[in-house]
Amino acid sequence: MAELFERTVLNGMELRNRFVHSATNEGSANPEDGTVTERLVQLQQELAEGEVALVIPGNMYVNIQGKSRPCQTGIHDDMTIPGLARMAAAVHRHGGRIVAQLAHAGANAYVSVGSDHALGPSDMKLTGIPCRAMTREQMERTAADFAAAAVRAKKAGFDGVQLHGAHSYLLSQFVSPYFNKRTDAYGGSLENRARFPLEVVRAVRAAVGPDFPVLIKINSDDYLDGGFPLREMVPYCLMLQDAGIDAIEISGGTHFSDPRYFCSRPVGTVPRDQEIYFKDAAELYKRSISVPLLLVGGVRSLRVA
Repeated sequence: MAELFERTVLNGMELRNRFVHSATNEGSANPEDGTVTERLVQLQQELAEGEVALVIPGNMYVNIQGKSRPCQTGIHDDMTIPGLARMAAAVHRHGGRIVAQLAHAGANAYVSVGSDHALGPSDMKLTGIPCRAMTREQMERTAADFAAAAVRAKKAGFDGVQLHGAHSYLLSQFVSPYFNKRTDAYGGSLENRARFPLEVVRAVRAAVGPDFPVLIKINSDDYLDGGFPLREMVPYCLMLQDAGIDAIEISGGTHFSDPRYFCSRPVGTVPRDQEIYFKDAAELYKRSISVPLLLVGGVRSLRVA
């Protein structure tokens, strides 16, 4: 238990303890352009005041076509930097560190922002919104947008970035056979399905340099028939580790899992030794992966944590 309150370092980023605020949807950005509002600044500041070591605000869209919802925070344009800088400064004033979660919604995109379709790994229509398979050029452009967004986070004073590769966002869709039906070098085997997410990791790393923390959030399991399975988590994490990721957060579930659940396991009253939703995945991870693990979901007591 004492380890939870010990300092640690993540690629040069000093953390005062082991408590991390995992990204959640605040829905509090400026609805017109995605810029940071004072409410967003205050939310992150309150977490830092409560001595959370690492604050990860809600996911930020890296380009307009990757926006997932109204009032989502943007990091798609340099105009967002001043507001993001205020957010980072507010966390730093209270001794915390802050990491920007970079996201592209893929098939879940909020298409009313200027297009009649979403972009994803394959042609599909899962929510009534048509999604078209990305071309190689579109994939290269999107990887570049992730990299540019990471540079903006760095300019704004953030301490690192986290790629959103979970919950059926774009990177998660590529690695999941449920969404990815491609027959080219980006579909089929896990190695092929992971190819685009790994290209994004490398593009971001090249843009921010070796000494800036780059994290990723992934699904341990899609909890979806034909989706990304738990048995592929460790091989995928090994690929991410080799690509230069500094830490991996494991979660689970998708927007298209059983509608009673959203990005989680089924919930209910469970014994203390079953508190942590992704305990089985975490145990597999710790046996094989050396980069630090961020664990989210169902942690309700210090003893279990």
